[in-house]
Parts: sequence; structure tokens; C-alpha cells
Amino acid sequence: MPGPMLHLGATVTCSHGGQAFPVAPNPRVLVSGQPVVAQTSVWTVAGCGFVPLAGNGPCVTANNVVAATRVFIAGAPAVLLDSASVCAPTGTPLIPVQSQTRVVGS
Repeated sequence: MPGPMLHLGATVTCSHGGQAFPVAPNPRVLVSGQPVVAQTSVWTVAGCGFVPLAGNGPCVTANNVVAATRVFIAGAPAVLLDSASVCAPTGTPLIPVQSQTRVVGS
């Protein structure tokens, strides 16, 4: 499904409200003046509010498991606003809150 591409300045949170940031956005492709994110980039999560009594702990990292099928960045699929992701160790998704709207991929 088509959707806006995520970039370094996009606001992305974990399901518990922690802020997620891409570790390695691609510096060669810019959208709104900021590097875009490819599926190969890992996300770090800071400030996850999930504190279980016993269990797997708060969200620490995340990976995109589904990304664009037609747009590639240095050989890797681009991450779109509707791309699926999984946080580790909780298994919950990332939630893109805000992104640029000028460049759309599918």
C-alpha cells in the first residue's frame, strides 16, 4: 500500500510511548532535507513506559519486517508510514506519528 516515506525527522514511538530513532538512515537519499530510512536500519527506543512485574522488559530496539515493495534505497526497501515493525523484546509495533508528506512510495 502506498504511503509517505519515513525520514530521520519523523516522529515514531513504541506502543508504550517511548521515542524511536533510526540508527543508520541512508545519508545519500534526502527527503525534506533529511536522510530516509531503509528496512536494514535498526531503531533504538528510549523512554519506553512498559515496566512489567515479571517478563521481558521495556522496548529497546525495533526492526521493520515489512517495507516498500517498489522503492529501494541502496538496494534495501524504503520504510513507509504504514510499514510493519516489531520491538524487541516486547514484540509490539512501532507507531509512526508524524512524517513528511511530499514523497510517497509503495
